[in-house]
Amino acid sequence: MASSAAFRPAHKLPIRVRAMTRLGARGTPEPSCEVAVESGLEVPAPGGIVLLADHYIPLLSGPRPTLLVRTPYGRGFPWDQLFGAQFARQGFHVVIQSCRGTGGSGGEFEPMRNEAADGRAAVAWLREQDWFNGALGTIGPSYLGYVQWALAADPPPELRAMVAQNSMSEVYSFLYRDGALALEDALTGGVAMLSMEHGFGRLLLAMLRLLRHVRQINRALPVIDAYPAAFGRRVDWFEQWLAHPDRADPYWDGLAAGLGDGTVPVSLVTGWDDVCLDQTLALYGRLRTAGRQVRLLVGPWSHTSSFDKGWPVVFADALSWLRAHLSDEPDRNPDHAVRVQIGGSAQWRDLPDWPPPAADAQAWYARADGTLSTTVPAGPTESSFRYDPADPTPSVGGPVLNARNAGARSNNALEARADVLVFTSPPLAGDLEVIGPVSVALQVRGSSPHFDIFARLCDVDPRGISRNVCDGLIRREIAADEGPAAAAADWSAVTVPMSATAHRFAAGHRVRLQLSGGAHPRFLRNTGTGEPAATATGLVPVEITIRHGADRQCALLLPAAAAAEPAARDQPAIAGT
Repeated sequence: MASSAAFRPAHKLPIRVRAMTRLGARGTPEPSCEVAVESGLEVPAPGGIVLLADHYIPLLSGPRPTLLVRTPYGRGFPWDQLFGAQFARQGFHVVIQSCRGTGGSGGEFEPMRNEAADGRAAVAWLREQDWFNGALGTIGPSYLGYVQWALAADPPPELRAMVAQNSMSEVYSFLYRDGALALEDALTGGVAMLSMEHGFGRLLLAMLRLLRHVRQINRALPVIDAYPAAFGRRVDWFEQWLAHPDRADPYWDGLAAGLGDGTVPVSLVTGWDDVCLDQTLALYGRLRTAGRQVRLLVGPWSHTSSFDKGWPVVFADALSWLRAHLSDEPDRNPDHAVRVQIGGSAQWRDLPDWPPPAADAQAWYARADGTLSTTVPAGPTESSFRYDPADPTPSVGGPVLNARNAGARSNNALEARADVLVFTSPPLAGDLEVIGPVSVALQVRGSSPHFDIFARLCDVDPRGISRNVCDGLIRREIAADEGPAAAAADWSAVTVPMSATAHRFAAGHRVRLQLSGGAHPRFLRNTGTGEPAATATGLVPVEITIRHGADRQCALLLPAAAAAEPAARDQPAIAGT
């Protein structure tokens, strides 16, 4: 059963929430009403348990639509002011509910397992409330996005709109890249799941504990025995994540929400440095293919910064979408399906689709002398490096959960390492825009059957500072029946998909491709032994060789075009607000 938290009748917002709401609302549309809140409402869920919820009430006459926010991170900061207070001040009823086993709700928390059934139970409860007018929307980021997908897989008739921000519909792609564990994000996300429901102070203490132990965890083997230092104890669901690195494993079947066959309009929000960027763009493509009404907003944000510096844009876009679909105001719909900010220019661009159909694939060929050019090399030549898992190539910046480490960073120290290959173009004569998915196709072999290839696109400014734009990793594994010499005997043609981007390389800048054997601890190092990653204890270095030449090309594939003049409406404000 639920905890003994007592229901309190409607009262004014707490002073803290009012103060934070005023600060967070800077740059957003003016509120239309005052707000009251009912706390600790008991909502029945399957299995006879009770889930707790808070109801934020817009003090306006007449029926109003409702937003449902379900979270495992507690119902306090930041959800109380970001969603509860700010959207209620715009005329929405807002219900924030703690997921099973969190924030005082009954039952046991097991990530992703119960959200579909518990979400449907929450909607059944809403139907019984005299203030519910039958128009329901959902909103929220990260895990708060997953619960929306779980509900929408078999949508109730009341669900008319979703705003899935920095979200995932399945957890595997968040935890693994081609079978390589995203160790840094798994630890950070796990700490948040275990502590944030108890308040921001408890989360801060838990993150400090992680910082205190993270270097030890990153060095120690096996990982299954090292990780408890981050959490202060063993956690069964985290160990299950470690024990099932294969996407095809049936374990993951119950942790994917799917899209269902509904027609709920969806607004997708992500950032170029968001850990959920790839999954969000894939969701957009699937929704468009299915003929669903979908909106995509991509800004210069990490997983969390869209709720800080990006909030005025994100809030206005969400408000416009929700009003259009819950309040019968179709004129508020954006004119274009996609809106992105172009990195390197700070300009917003409206697009008819993603990826934009006008971008042409452009090949930039890497040569053994370290140059990068659109001319096919004569070859054949080779480049090689030694990856040593005892001194793994470190990760720098990129899309990671920890906002302090995320985003574009100087890569110069990384590129000076002997285990990183660097290929650089001459200074560009004019601006070059890259908009769409980026990849590198190459011929590779290793002295060991087990190794990774990490590829990264960088922008080098006239001072020589190299900053990351997008990247990706693949895991190369030779099957046991191929024999231990298979990797050394044969060249493999592989393509490393990087995250998509929208970036302008300015005239005078240079395009750079990095190739290495990993990015630890963002991705758990490949030990080179073929042992299961969670229990591996051995370390085997590997010599990795890349081939160049007309018939063995190492090609960076860019969806590139000359820079276009920004449209008159290329401004941070969102159309229709």
